[in-house]
Amino acid sequence: MQRGPLFGIKVLELANVLAGPSVGVALAEMGASVIKVENSVTCGDVTRTWKLTTEDPKTDISGYFSCVNWGKKSIALDLNKPEGLEVVYRLAKVCDIVLASYKPGDAEKLKVDYNTLKQHNKSIIYAQITGYGLKNKRAGYDAIIQAESGFTYMNGEPDGQPVKMPVALMDLLAGHQLKEAILLALLNRERKGEGVFIETSLIKSGVAALANQATNWLIGNKIPERMGSEHPNIVPYGKIFYTAEGKPLVLAIGSDKQFAELCTVLGKPELATDERFSTNYNRVKHRMECNNAVQELISKFNRDYLLAEFEKRAIPAGGVFNMKEVFELPEVQNLVMESKTTSGMPIKGLRTVAFSMGENTKPIKLQAPPHYGEHTISVLKEMLGYSAEEINSLIEKKVVYARK
Repeated sequence: MQRGPLFGIKVLELANVLAGPSVGVALAEMGASVIKVENSVTCGDVTRTWKLTTEDPKTDISGYFSCVNWGKKSIALDLNKPEGLEVVYRLAKVCDIVLASYKPGDAEKLKVDYNTLKQHNKSIIYAQITGYGLKNKRAGYDAIIQAESGFTYMNGEPDGQPVKMPVALMDLLAGHQLKEAILLALLNRERKGEGVFIETSLIKSGVAALANQATNWLIGNKIPERMGSEHPNIVPYGKIFYTAEGKPLVLAIGSDKQFAELCTVLGKPELATDERFSTNYNRVKHRMECNNAVQELISKFNRDYLLAEFEKRAIPAGGVFNMKEVFELPEVQNLVMESKTTSGMPIKGLRTVAFSMGENTKPIKLQAPPHYGEHTISVLKEMLGYSAEEINSLIEKKVVYARK
């Protein structure tokens, strides 16, 4: 039996969509047991229905849902009923961590907030993700947070419209913040035996990740503008160039020495001694002329040849790959999971934990994402000690939904 570093830790997931569940799946990948509570009134996590037209319309496990729900157990409850709340309270007694993604005030209305659950378990670690913090009841939607945190304004071509990034980055950034806080809380509990309430917001997580774009404003007093994929401080860095066969590649030239090596490979070493391009400061000043000169040279070569030569000379460069090409890279092969759901559907997934830490962090085999209510009966019976009669009563009263 594989045991990750969090083996024995139990997690109660009162969260849906992406941000909260992204934390749950990471904890599962590290060996924790994660019980996902899904709303039986709304038929579960809404992302079960977010499907591409190429997906099976009959299954309740969409590609979107599966990205953050491997290795979890699904129990479907109606939290508006006292018996449903009692199940949550009994789960809180035996769990170490609660993941929540309620708007401020909603957890209190449902009676599943930190102050309520800690009455059942004083050492509980309650981790909540909000959109805008505990004083703002606005719901947090990734597309809106991207816009309001400055990312969308900066993203896009100089002569184009602002563009949202194609992944829910704000959700993922907030998830990373929460994971770090949870691990610190576990350490604190190990030392002092204390539980704690943790909160992070999408807006703070997004703004905290603005890095040099934020300090370019705070220090340089310059509002970052859309530059396509280019870098405001370095040239040529991030710019997409096209080779003789029309394939895109990207350069990340961070020093004058690298630029000189680039010009040598491209057959025009004298370009690096041109006063306009001899230093990064000058290249930033003459950005367009530099990029045009590099593009003209790159267009004479095939991509595979250039990438091989760049690697020999330690020139930072790479191809611009589509998703098929990404998963052909040998470095990412062990991130791919393959399994079958309990209904027999073959499924592939992507691990979200990308670090290693000795033998204790070897990837463990996770169960495929759960069907809605798949583990309702087993959780009630085996984890919480409900009798068959009690379970049948809960099913008849529609307090719980159990997949047959």
